[in-house]
Amino acid sequence: MKEQFPEMVVLALSGNYCTDKKPAAINWIEGRGKSVVAEAVVPGDVVKSVLKTTVKDLCNLNVKKNLIGSAMAGSIGGFNAHAANILTAIFLATGQDPAQNVESSQCMTLLEPTNDGQDLLISVTMPCIEVGTVGGGTVLAAQQGVLEMLGVKGANAQQPGKNAQTLARIIASAVLAGELSLLSALAAGHLIKAHMAHNRSQVNTPASSQPVTPGPGPIPVRS
Repeated sequence: MKEQFPEMVVLALSGNYCTDKKPAAINWIEGRGKSVVAEAVVPGDVVKSVLKTTVKDLCNLNVKKNLIGSAMAGSIGGFNAHAANILTAIFLATGQDPAQNVESSQCMTLLEPTNDGQDLLISVTMPCIEVGTVGGGTVLAAQQGVLEMLGVKGANAQQPGKNAQTLARIIASAVLAGELSLLSALAAGHLIKAHMAHNRSQVNTPASSQPVTPGPGPIPVRS
């Protein structure tokens, strides 16, 4: 650019139009990093026996909560239940930049009845998952171990970039499972029961150090 336009003054490498580590409609519309759609059909009998709810109730909840509720809040790419929870956990485990969960966790979760209303069709659309398998935190031993377990460690010798693409697909698939789990818990009323049974406000570690951690004594008052 400088060679073509010598009079141009370069202020910085990035002008924030990207937009990196910030919520922005442009990333949702045009995509950034990897754009993935994951979907699955859950049999109706599984919805009833395993998820303890119904196809009708799940679809109704998703419209009211993830679509209407998010629209009322003016959300950008936040039409989901908790995509950021799953994505961020995988980011930390695989050596990604956790700050990029801001744009990477943009997700639209859709549910609808299928097969004459007997089964559930669920999908998640994630247009800007920013992941890589080379460099950065991926060089750390623990994170390399997770990447190797997933079969996406380092660069792909045959198809450059394929490992990062596969990792993005893994994340979207995990997000789909997490969305189905949370929405089912909400529809069945299990979420509140679980929080009451495993409430973090209950003291499960000593309230204070034993013996008490030494600290500075009273500050002398000078007249």
